[in-house]
Amino acid sequence: MAYSPERKSAVLAKMLPPNNMPLGQLAREEGISVATLTKWRAEARAKGQFLPDANAGPDGWTSRDKHGAVTETASLNEAELGEYCRRRGIYPEQLAVWRDACERANDWERAATSRIARETRDDKKRIQQLERELARKEKALAEAAALMILRKKVDAIWGRKDGEDE
Repeated sequence: MAYSPERKSAVLAKMLPPNNMPLGQLAREEGISVATLTKWRAEARAKGQFLPDANAGPDGWTSRDKHGAVTETASLNEAELGEYCRRRGIYPEQLAVWRDACERANDWERAATSRIARETRDDKKRIQQLERELARKEKALAEAAALMILRKKVDAIWGRKDGEDE
């Protein structure tokens, strides 16, 4: 069955906060199948429209919905932001947290690069320290081996005296 764009828009508006009608209830009230409503919501989301799940409060919104809310409110003044929040059923503090999360997500690459560079520096220092320690131990081992060889040569030339350790 074909639905007019106006009807489709009106039904989609009922999915928006503060109404947030569950799809099952909306399907019964409008006489439209849940599958059709799900398809409409998916199409609207694909076009960038803000449509959170009905049974999810703001904490249950998808990342895409939160990003959409942050984007929609970026240029609003305080009064407009208050109206937007009332209409959507959210708090300005939630938007601030979501905005911070978006900023951190967009800054992830720089932060990761910085962290990796710091870890690489630390690893290089640790490797140098271990190499120095290994060289010192190898030198000590070489000296001990040389002393053992000299001891054997001394014993071969002069022999062992009574009471000496073997």
